[in-house]
Amino acid sequence: MPSLNRVQLIGRLGKDPETRFTPTGKKVCSYTLAVDHHWKNASGEAKNSTEWFNLETWGRLGEISQQYLHKGNLVYVEGRLKTDRYEHEGETRFFTKVIVSGMQMLERRTEEEEPVVPDEEDAVE
Repeated sequence: MPSLNRVQLIGRLGKDPETRFTPTGKKVCSYTLAVDHHWKNASGEAKNSTEWFNLETWGRLGEISQQYLHKGNLVYVEGRLKTDRYEHEGETRFFTKVIVSGMQMLERRTEEEEPVVPDEEDAVE
């Protein structure tokens, strides 16, 4: 029987990405993503709610996330859900996160981030 574990999200980063290393030396980058949901209730009043997702990026994608993503950036991510479990004060707790396999930045770079390319008039001969 086929199975599918795929998540696609568009939202804004809730904090700057944080990089850490696993005990085996692999780099992993973690951050949160806020996804808003807007609707109108029965009386026509505008409502909204925000869902928060914990994301992990590995390898080169993690390096790109660390370098280019910042709190508040609008991004599209896709990946798979992974649930970890841990013990806290004798109680088993579960933590679900998105393991990101693809990402696209949806905002244009600001002028400070744009590379400076000299005009032909500014070129020195």
